[in-house]
Amino acid sequence: MSARGVGSRSSRAASIRHELGHPVVDADGHWIETAPVLKAFFLDFVKDLGGADLAARFEAAGGLDYDDTVLRPWSALSEADRRKTWATRPPWWTLPAANTLDRATAHLPRLLYERLDDFGIDFAVLYPSRTLTTPAIREAELRQIACRALNVYHHELYGGYTDRMTPVALVPTHTPEEAIAELEHAVGELGMKAIMINGLVHRPIGASAAGSGGAASPGRDVPNWGSGSGERIDALGLDSEYDYDPFWRRCVELRVAPASHTPGMGWGSRRSVSSYVSNHIGSFGASMEAFCRSIFLGGVTRRFPELSFGLLEGGVGWACELYAGLVSHWEKRSAEAIHHLDPARIDTDELLDLFTRYGDERMQRDGAAIAESFRRLEPEPPELDEYKACAIEKKQDLHDLFVPRFYFGCEADDGTVAFAFDERVNPMGARLRAMFSSDMGHWDVPDMTGILEEAYELVEKGLLDEAAFREFVCVNPVRFYTSVNPDFFAGTRVEAEAKRIVAEESA
Repeated sequence: MSARGVGSRSSRAASIRHELGHPVVDADGHWIETAPVLKAFFLDFVKDLGGADLAARFEAAGGLDYDDTVLRPWSALSEADRRKTWATRPPWWTLPAANTLDRATAHLPRLLYERLDDFGIDFAVLYPSRTLTTPAIREAELRQIACRALNVYHHELYGGYTDRMTPVALVPTHTPEEAIAELEHAVGELGMKAIMINGLVHRPIGASAAGSGGAASPGRDVPNWGSGSGERIDALGLDSEYDYDPFWRRCVELRVAPASHTPGMGWGSRRSVSSYVSNHIGSFGASMEAFCRSIFLGGVTRRFPELSFGLLEGGVGWACELYAGLVSHWEKRSAEAIHHLDPARIDTDELLDLFTRYGDERMQRDGAAIAESFRRLEPEPPELDEYKACAIEKKQDLHDLFVPRFYFGCEADDGTVAFAFDERVNPMGARLRAMFSSDMGHWDVPDMTGILEEAYELVEKGLLDEAAFREFVCVNPVRFYTSVNPDFFAGTRVEAEAKRIVAEESA
């Protein structure tokens, strides 16, 4: 395909955008890294930072050769060895190929800038593709320097297009200290205004990170419902290895809302040795649900009511279920309601009488033993209120601590977006804050000009009205990014509309 006619504004998406009469904000687009250019920049960056010896050590460790380091180990194994080690099938052929113009667009900021009107998109927040998992690199020095190098590189690459797009900064979260360090560099020094955190950290069971008091590995006499793999997932809120409150506080101070874009492949049931599709379906939803649940039950939204969290590429169906589950569990297991389940409230005399009157011979044979089994009470747990960190006093608190604080990235082909806006189903008539996310640059977007058109089918099929669609593609993305930074869209094409939305929110 020739690049002639690029930026013609003649697409169906451009027509839809014109008819909408309001901006379209892409909460989660993607660039594609150009491997040789990025590698050269990275090595120069490392040399400047620590000299030639450090650069050589990083090259020996694999550096940023992301094309090989993920795929080569799995591909090099025989089928028998893959099953012996249960090596998870990694992704393959995940980037556009047949549409050359779109592929080049994801590599070249100026070309993307020129084509945004054809996509019907006014402003795009952009995330990496092949280096998306950089904040999860296990070796601390490589992880921290790689994130810093990528942030400098992408800040330079997209620096001239700030009225229509902005790249996110990669912030590693293995410890709150490293997260704060990169946050202060990327936001405080470089001036980046959107961040991507690693919402899940894999930690060993039985070995405490940095000597912070990890629990012993479960023995045969300790129940363990996990996989027994020797690792656990730290989702930065409930039961976390560290206190992340200093990091959340610094996010508020630097006026940046954290978004998690952490994949969920390779753990739980998504460990097929042969099928990437099996591993990928629902993986982001599982990851986002774990992070969201941990942040909520860990009381983070109670302690930091001004902070919002983005949960990307997992859709919103899981969030509707989680929100409903948090409400229904509180109704039955709140600090007050839980006493209905206290075994001490069983009237064993009445119970034995009923067994005698209605039980068969087996139920009547040893009444004393049966009565004793009910008198043998469960030990009282150390904490009765599992919502204690949230300080829930009334049912409405659940709504107020969840609904305005979490934002859910939903792709154009995601029909479950309709669930988010269905006040008839969601507890307390909630409208969860789904955000339009193009995912452009990835395999599930065969034509970038068709993204908004596909999303608008929600209106054409009667699943959303025009007002809900405006919330989806404009209001909710603006709400998220301005939640701690009302000036996020200053100097952009979206500035005027963003000011109106911020004013409405504060009224």
